[in-house]
Amino acid sequence: MHSYDEVIDKDGKPKEYWKAFFEVLDRLGLGELELRNQDIIDKLKENGVTYNVYEEENSTNRPWKLDPIPFLLHEKEWQTVERSILQRAHLLDLILKDIYGPQRLIKNGIIPPELIFDNSGYLIPCHDNNPHHTPSLNLYACDMARGPDHHMWMLDNRCQSPSGAGYTLENRAVISQIFPEFGNKIIKKNLAPFFNFFQQSISNAISASGDNPYTVFLTPGPGNETYFEHVYLATYLGYTLVQGSDLLVRDGYVWLKSIDRLSKVDIIIRRVDDDWCDPLELKEDSLLGVPGLLQVVRSGHVSVINPLGTGVLENYGLMAFMENASKYLLNEPLIMSSVATWWCGQEKELNYVLEHLPQLVIKKTNRKKGFTSRYGRTLSKQELNDLRDLILYSPKDYVAQEEVSLSTTPAYIDGKIVPRLAALRSYAIYDGRDYKIMQGGLTRSSPVQDKFIISNQLGGLSKDTWIIAELPEINKEILGSYKYVINDQAHSLPSRTAENLFWIGRLFERTLSLNNFLRIVIERLNRSSRYKGQQSEYIYTILKAVTHLSNTYPGFTDEKLYTKEDPYHELFHLITDINRQGSVTYDLRSLAETITVVSDKWNADTRRIIYLLRDSQSYLQKSSLQNRNKLNHSLEKLNIRLLAFYGNLSSTFSRDHGYCLLESGINIERVLSLISVMRSCFSFKQANNIEHELIEVVLENHHLLSHYRNLFKSHLSLSSALQMLLLDGQLPFTLTYLLGQLLHHINLLPKNAESPGIGMAEKNVIEALDILKHADVDLLILSDETTDYRPGLD
Repeated sequence: MHSYDEVIDKDGKPKEYWKAFFEVLDRLGLGELELRNQDIIDKLKENGVTYNVYEEENSTNRPWKLDPIPFLLHEKEWQTVERSILQRAHLLDLILKDIYGPQRLIKNGIIPPELIFDNSGYLIPCHDNNPHHTPSLNLYACDMARGPDHHMWMLDNRCQSPSGAGYTLENRAVISQIFPEFGNKIIKKNLAPFFNFFQQSISNAISASGDNPYTVFLTPGPGNETYFEHVYLATYLGYTLVQGSDLLVRDGYVWLKSIDRLSKVDIIIRRVDDDWCDPLELKEDSLLGVPGLLQVVRSGHVSVINPLGTGVLENYGLMAFMENASKYLLNEPLIMSSVATWWCGQEKELNYVLEHLPQLVIKKTNRKKGFTSRYGRTLSKQELNDLRDLILYSPKDYVAQEEVSLSTTPAYIDGKIVPRLAALRSYAIYDGRDYKIMQGGLTRSSPVQDKFIISNQLGGLSKDTWIIAELPEINKEILGSYKYVINDQAHSLPSRTAENLFWIGRLFERTLSLNNFLRIVIERLNRSSRYKGQQSEYIYTILKAVTHLSNTYPGFTDEKLYTKEDPYHELFHLITDINRQGSVTYDLRSLAETITVVSDKWNADTRRIIYLLRDSQSYLQKSSLQNRNKLNHSLEKLNIRLLAFYGNLSSTFSRDHGYCLLESGINIERVLSLISVMRSCFSFKQANNIEHELIEVVLENHHLLSHYRNLFKSHLSLSSALQMLLLDGQLPFTLTYLLGQLLHHINLLPKNAESPGIGMAEKNVIEALDILKHADVDLLILSDETTDYRPGLD
């Protein structure tokens, strides 16, 4: 098929704005373009921009693909496109209100009833739920591409929970940063106003609360294909990211479960598909929704954006009837043509489809997995016969569309600039008065020549979209007179998020403690000149301490399994074996997975450090036992990255309940780590020279060796060391200090209203501090003359 080239005008000459673009690109050169393209790849990885591919095993974090060459449209042409999107948004809003209300379109034969009532997107429980004085369709997205007549054609409608707006914003941010040269040469429309309209739309949504409605962003969770975008938009727009389990229905309202209260929710921006939103009335086995949500919607006590039931508008079959619907509801024809569509539920159309099957694209009216679009020209004679049988078995379930030659746009693939088919998705949001259109959108192009494969699931590329302007935009926004109000609701912490922050603290410190101790042990192994005799006994002791600290039994406690002469094999697996519970990589992966669940809590710098932590995990897994120096270097690098993660959190994290739980988790693990290492090294009395080495190891492991030497110079005494390690409340990493910090943060957490007074957690810490307070170190180090066991200390 011959395709229209986006770069060339009707006279066969390059369009002026494309000429300006390529002039800048020529000055850069292909070599520099390749370097910038790698910068884009690195930047997207650093920012954690991913797309989940369901079909690929263990591939939940495929990096987002961004073409360095954007998609360009002039603002004069865009004005027509903008009017078309506006018209479609109004039309689909009216259709939605009608099919869930008076159903005049069905009664008057404009839309066949089978396309509505037989479609899984039509939810009977949602009938007549939507208030009639406000548009039901708050957010709308449409896919477009240039057709053979050189005009934009409408390809598809996205109405349920349109995705891609967050990726669009990220694409613009990355391209602007990597290619600053274009900003001086080309004027393009801004994306930011659309998101301001988005926030205004939310503020204007119907809510029983009046001013300052409490809004949450409902996501299916980290396994969803566009989870990155959910996190990105929730953070960018300032809404609380929640999962269905974070919400509950009580007394006719929706509430957010936080650790200190139930917070009433007024508006839910959802990214959960319609029928998964309420297991009580819709999909009964759904774990993603909120039981009873529909009843609260009916009562008007919560607004859902987009409303439940909008999925019916994504029915491919409706495309065949949009022209008539527009004339009936708007009294005007469609501005933008749609791809010619035939619904097979009508005899005349069915016969046409069967006769012209090799020239058509066959789709199901329902968007269901298991049936991908079939291109007639690519099918064999037998496959065409099989497809005919499928259609004839249930004609109303199929639609056919004309396969047209869509336009191509320049793409950078494998070091070359080549033409590729592309489609643009743009967005409309209702701001309380009218729909506002994003000045750009998410363009996707096919990585394969002459094939229209733009889906991200199938490897499509994304592009920044530039609406080229003649003059710079004038900022017409008026600064609001809103006052910053400090309230508890603004810092409300969902219980699920609270639990994950606590475990992030524990897993972080568990990984850091083991990594730090392993570095010390390996360094001692490397510098030890003898493995025989009394001197080596302290090596055996700290190796056993590694097993006790990591809980990877039997490990070094089993002398038959691992010989003392060659401990590196066990240490190597303890670092690199991601499937071994307690290993460094296992703990690091657990930390990364838990971090992902609460991704909305991290700022841009934290996300970059998280990327580095994942990079360390990958690198350690690929390490070789033969290259020990490289392995040691990797552990040192991981140590620095872990400390950077904690340092960034310490300086930027809001001092709310989440921070207290994070710190509580860290301090619990530090206490356990200190106890484990001290028990392993000092529960049995050993020769003075061995104990001397062990004291030095333990002090070094808890960052106290330099301070000890400043006080006592080179003299190492177990009594003095324990006095410091156990009782000095002014030094970090001592037991008294850590327990004091733990008690402080527990005291800041919400109290149980039903059990006033000291809680069990506080009571345990106070009792632990009391044990230390009454401890006599000189008595603790006394040992049994026969067994050398120190029962008091142990």
